[in-house]
Amino acid sequence: MRILILCTGNSCRSQMAEGFLKSFDPELKVLSAGTNASKQVHPKAIQVMKEVGIDLSKNYPKMVDKFLSESFDFVITVCDNAKETCPVFVGKVTNRLHMGFEDPADATGTEEEILSVFRKVRDEIKDEFYKFYNRELV
Repeated sequence: MRILILCTGNSCRSQMAEGFLKSFDPELKVLSAGTNASKQVHPKAIQVMKEVGIDLSKNYPKMVDKFLSESFDFVITVCDNAKETCPVFVGKVTNRLHMGFEDPADATGTEEEILSVFRKVRDEIKDEFYKFYNRELV
């Protein structure tokens, strides 16, 4: 089972989703990418995932172009339709899904308020991808 998770920067949401799916089933081949890859995984994404026992510190953002010649069972977009244009994967894919989440990197306020948004999005991603895992992959 090969799964590609797409967003714009590949620095927060898609990285978190990749981490959760791998934690649910280490046998899955899960990759993530973005249409406009950031320079690094967002430090707060790394921080809030570490709080739940998932280490993203060695992950790095990747451009979706890197995977166009590969085939996937699922390509899942995780962008927020209200604020972003979701990427389209033009490679070989069996199933396309969309699960929209707000971008925690856009959060403003105090350090604790920003972390609260990252934790909320993290928990939403965990819940939605766990449902996906149980519905589609088990």
